[in-house]
Amino acid sequence: MSKKIIIASGPVIVEEGAVLLNKHGDTAFWKFCGGKVEDYNFDLIENAKREAKEEMGIEINILNNEPFITFTRKETQEGMVDIILAHFLAERVGEIKPGADIREWAWHKLENLPDDLGPNIIPALKHFGFLEK
Repeated sequence: MSKKIIIASGPVIVEEGAVLLNKHGDTAFWKFCGGKVEDYNFDLIENAKREAKEEMGIEINILNNEPFITFTRKETQEGMVDIILAHFLAERVGEIKPGADIREWAWHKLENLPDDLGPNIIPALKHFGFLEK
């Protein structure tokens, strides 16, 4: 069983009391746009910007250069994978034009979030002050 590490980054975008979330990849839950670092010549902010463009067709402005970082693990066919996620508070620039990999996307009101959220959503929203700690 091989052990892997994935480093990923993406923006946390909240407008008018709603957070932008989507469903993509190999999981069924709602998550922030973002994804793994593919080229280590770019930093985490550049990666978050690239992912926002690829997934949602938008540019972003980073509002806080200090990320909220979380750690999780998941079992894959190749074995256990460690995942480090870096979330940056950001604002959207432009209209959303989701990429081909996006199965579903929505603005979810902070007071009425769905039950099927990724494990990092609530902690990130609390960290950036959108939900009570």
